[in-house]
Amino acid sequence: MGVLLCFLAVSPVMKSGAAEETKEPVTVKSTNPVPVFTSLKAIVKKSKAQKLAEEAMDLYNVMDLKSYGLSMPAFEYALKGYKYLVEKGKIMKNEVLSICDFSQSSRQKRFYVIDMVEKKVLINTFVAHGRKSGGEFAKSFSNSPESHKSSLGFYVTSNTYYGSHGLSLKIEGLEKNINDKADKRNIVIHGSNYVGEDYLKYAAMNGRSYGCPALPAGETEEVIETIKEGTCLFIYHPTRSYITKSKVLNG
Repeated sequence: MGVLLCFLAVSPVMKSGAAEETKEPVTVKSTNPVPVFTSLKAIVKKSKAQKLAEEAMDLYNVMDLKSYGLSMPAFEYALKGYKYLVEKGKIMKNEVLSICDFSQSSRQKRFYVIDMVEKKVLINTFVAHGRKSGGEFAKSFSNSPESHKSSLGFYVTSNTYYGSHGLSLKIEGLEKNINDKADKRNIVIHGSNYVGEDYLKYAAMNGRSYGCPALPAGETEEVIETIKEGTCLFIYHPTRSYITKSKVLNG
């Protein structure tokens, strides 16, 4: 009898304990869940950007581009667009990359022809910007005919011809609404006597063109022969409207 009473007294406690142990765990739901796919995509994109930045910095240092005056942003953007265009089959000759760094004064040698295979600067010389783009520094750019301004962005070089400036090189603008009217505007690479060290002996800054990247007359032939027929040319300036709209840079 005593044993039975003891069992009855203990049983409710055992049932209560069992009930507590089977309670559902509380789940806290996130109010802003991040899709796994989106997160992975962002990580991959960031990784590609980091790799490009590292590659650009390595090449910039190996070629000692700082000593030539080329800005790091100009080279990194140039490399990014160059690689994109090569991948898309827009550049037929990828051994050479040319850069006009219009963030610099026109008194500086701001035109660069780079050997991407040998990793060295082949040519560094002066280049003019459009007369309505600015004075010593280029500040305004346009794709419009008769604007007499330079157009930014990526180009592919074409064939040569002899015109009023002698040997000249046609260039094709690859960016719609940014520089794709280059042919209609007769924007070409040519030589001129208003650009170069001799001109700077008597002038405060180099002369300006109608929008063409004009070079010192005595160096034009070497440059044209090096970059003609299918190489990449990038005309740079840190203008946010271009950098954010360029499909080549943001493709």
